[in-house]
Amino acid sequence: MSFENLNLIEPILRALKTEGYTNPTPIQEQAIPYILQHRDLLGCAQTGTGKTAAFAIPILQLLFLDKQKHKEQKQIKALILTPTRELAIQISESFTAYGKHTGLKNLVIFGGVSQNPQVDALRRGVDILIATPGRLLDLMNQRYVHIDQIKMLILDEADRMLDMGFVNDVKKIIAKVPANRQTLFFSATMPNEIQSLADSILQKPARVEVAPVSSTADTIQQALFYVSKNDKRLLLNHILKDKDIKTALVFTRTKHGADKVVKDLIKAGITAEAIHGNKSQNARQRALTNFKNRTTRVLIATDIAARGIDIDELTHVINYEIPNIPETYVHRIGRTGRAGASGIALTFCDGEEEIDYLKDIHKLIAKEIPVELGHPYPLSYEAMTAKMMSKAKNGTPKSATPAGGRHGGGNKRAGAGGRPAGHRGGSGGAGNSRGGASGMSGASRSSSGRR
Repeated sequence: MSFENLNLIEPILRALKTEGYTNPTPIQEQAIPYILQHRDLLGCAQTGTGKTAAFAIPILQLLFLDKQKHKEQKQIKALILTPTRELAIQISESFTAYGKHTGLKNLVIFGGVSQNPQVDALRRGVDILIATPGRLLDLMNQRYVHIDQIKMLILDEADRMLDMGFVNDVKKIIAKVPANRQTLFFSATMPNEIQSLADSILQKPARVEVAPVSSTADTIQQALFYVSKNDKRLLLNHILKDKDIKTALVFTRTKHGADKVVKDLIKAGITAEAIHGNKSQNARQRALTNFKNRTTRVLIATDIAARGIDIDELTHVINYEIPNIPETYVHRIGRTGRAGASGIALTFCDGEEEIDYLKDIHKLIAKEIPVELGHPYPLSYEAMTAKMMSKAKNGTPKSATPAGGRHGGGNKRAGAGGRPAGHRGGSGGAGNSRGGASGMSGASRSSSGRR
């Protein structure tokens, strides 16, 4: 199926052609017709499936057609709520790209920067407002934003808003929009609280689910490295010696940890920058821009950025530290392998405090991450066994074998030859992490990029 088969208007088709889009992704193919029918929609889709375009394209079409009938209207007609600044900015970029021939104006507002330019833009009039909940409520309370004429309400990354404590803010905002509206609700996972929120605001929604809840994309090759906490720095440097790794997004759990990894990489001669909540918005945008244009090879991020980074042909995601919330693993590695492209996700596990996090991830994704045993800084089997037995003092462990791996008998499995498929080991082991880099280079914009 092509976009021409979705009954899209010429101005939007022309913009999509400019962007290089030819065929819709599964969620776009399923969601766009429902939205064009003015139906409420519940979309459950893992990150990287192209859901921004799945709602941006039909919203632009509906508002464009409405504006032909009511040219005098200057109120905000569509409101998109999203959890992070980065994601809000990228959604705005998508609306700008797809709507370049419609004459519709969009504005993104978020905290951490002066509100004055945002207020000035609001006064000039916008059709589509993309906002983080905190700044939106602030401007509403100052009476700079009026959402009583909203025709479309979109909640994007609803589960992330729950994780970040925004649900009460979201409920306050929803209470101010007209009851007679079209509502679109998107979430990568569907915990009970999110399902309850969806049930309370959607009216007979169409449901679109393009992948099992909390699944990881099949296009992402995953590998697990057992390594001591003190050796993670050495392992990361070793992996990044492979020049075929053009870009790598590295995740840490803390801001301090992110800054420390940056210092270690720079000391090793690798260009790196950090992006986290303590950075100013200008610094975060500068780091992201440098990473996108490959001035910076490695970007180190905390989970605030896990949903807000959309990089064309990002080949590698590295979990330097395992997240303590299993759903976050899915969101992190979803930064690569987006919209059908291939990617590689490497995870470092210290075998001590992180082993429980790893078990939660395996349970969530319903499979075990293949273990890489050939790297030069392995955590010994004896050390792993001792750590796991120590953690199991209050109960009887089913097995002393680390989750996800086989030991003994020389059977070093993790895909063929002890490595994940497509993951090449050099003389030092698994550091030469190819497979994604060359495979991504030929990816067309129809299956990757902003969507």
